[in-house]
Amino acid sequence: MPVEIRVPPLGESLVDAVVGQWLKSEGDAVSRGETLVELETDKVNLDVTAPEDGVLGRIERQEGEVVKVGDVLGLVGESSGVPVSANGATAAVQPPPATPVPTATDADASGRAAPAVRRLAEEYAVPVDLIAGTGPAGRVTREDVLAFAAAQQELPVAPVAVAPVIATPIAAAAAPGQASTPRATDPREERVRMSRRRQTIANRLVEAQHTAAMLTTFNEIDMTAVMDLRKARKEAFQERHGVGLGFMSFFTKASIGALKAFPRVNGEIQGDEIVLKRYYDVGIAVGVEEGLVEPVVRDADRKSFAEIEKEIIELAGKARDGKLAISELSGGTFTITNGGIFGSLLSTPILNTPQVGILGMHTIQQRPVARNGEVVIRPMMYVALSYDHRMVDGREAVQFLVRIKELLEDPTSLLLEG
Repeated sequence: MPVEIRVPPLGESLVDAVVGQWLKSEGDAVSRGETLVELETDKVNLDVTAPEDGVLGRIERQEGEVVKVGDVLGLVGESSGVPVSANGATAAVQPPPATPVPTATDADASGRAAPAVRRLAEEYAVPVDLIAGTGPAGRVTREDVLAFAAAQQELPVAPVAVAPVIATPIAAAAAPGQASTPRATDPREERVRMSRRRQTIANRLVEAQHTAAMLTTFNEIDMTAVMDLRKARKEAFQERHGVGLGFMSFFTKASIGALKAFPRVNGEIQGDEIVLKRYYDVGIAVGVEEGLVEPVVRDADRKSFAEIEKEIIELAGKARDGKLAISELSGGTFTITNGGIFGSLLSTPILNTPQVGILGMHTIQQRPVARNGEVVIRPMMYVALSYDHRMVDGREAVQFLVRIKELLEDPTSLLLEG
């Protein structure tokens, strides 16, 4: 009997996902535990594995389709060499025609293309029933649509008896007297499906702009003392703890000291109440291919410099490998983002709602500054605090950054304050 491949539980607050790329085709032999397809969720990607040894039968859900927990993705049958149909019966093997010839009777509703592929065809103003499918069982793939659309741009196409298709209103502005050309069919462009995570990031950023009264205040820090301390201690620190002494542990400790002094920045608005949090779960923004993720260092106030450095390295590695668990991404009380590693001199970070504060670090730059009536060259860093003005007043925000500045310019004080 065939075994169903179902969408597994996705985690807290997640109810649906988007089907990613299938790594196996219908009729391929599979082994129990082997990854068959990836699901994209709002927070992480999940691998769906084969429930037992056998042959992958009919694939029920194609790339780009939205599925919910418990939905059937496909079937795994016994290794009989006979394809498994959707209802569990074995399908008769028919010799395929020598050359697949598309005809106008191959209706789009017959299942030759997934909904996402049909939408792509509509965007490119090409009828699916005229495209020869190269996917399993002759299904039309995304690549088939793109190739067909590109061919239409290069070669004259004979008229066919199909219903007229209205091009999508994505057209470049044409000069007077010239016909406009739909940009969607321009062979110089590439259309890539936005991942579920990128969609979620986009929605949350817009939501933060719309729901929070967000402002940003700035200051600058003389990093001389921190850099001198790192230089003096880095070898002993590396030898003792097996990890380098980076800037992030200093900024994490300084942020905790400032959060203790100004607890509203570590709070949250829930309805008509203000929640002040007496724990410090600090999110560290990490840039990955699909966008920024913010794994959380739990109870950072209870951790040493070495423990913070080790945890940040571990979480960043998981982020780059796509191995973060949902629990490692949720529940932060405050966030630190370091645009300086990419060369950013100054920026205004966006809140990770429902948090009400985010600290932006930037590149360290040698600049002339006045010290004791003299101009000297010092390693300076601009820092930014974006905050929700509904909960944090400007006075608090400014003093919060001043406190971070004081702690970092006298880093020995972090042993007491951080």
